[in-house]
Amino acid sequence: MTTAAPSIADLAEEYEFLDADDRYRLIIDLGRTLDPMPDALKTDATLVRGCSASVWVYPTQTDNGRLHFLADSNAAITKGIIALVLLTVQDKAPAEVAGADIEGALAPFDLKNQLSSNRTQGIPNMIALIRETAGRYS
Repeated sequence: MTTAAPSIADLAEEYEFLDADDRYRLIIDLGRTLDPMPDALKTDATLVRGCSASVWVYPTQTDNGRLHFLADSNAAITKGIIALVLLTVQDKAPAEVAGADIEGALAPFDLKNQLSSNRTQGIPNMIALIRETAGRYS
């Protein structure tokens, strides 16, 4: 069983007080909170395009109609970024996911200045994929 992920607001507050190395570690640790993604779901169809690392995102819908995303990456820091993105949308109704201000929620983390550009270039693609998925379910 994975540990419950903190809220994005709590995480942003903690992040603000950390130095660069600890911020990096915090994001990597966050990646460890993701639900395990079965290898069978890591296919070309679930691969997010434009990421420097391999990133897979697979949507599921819960019994009450909420979206739950399984995701994984072959790079620890990227996996943490995915977990950060998912904190903003995980287990919400499709309409809520489609309308979520994911970029605004990520702004306090200033990822573009914290990480190399090849680590952040896939984030807009990941967000677009999540919104597109939410649109299909709503």
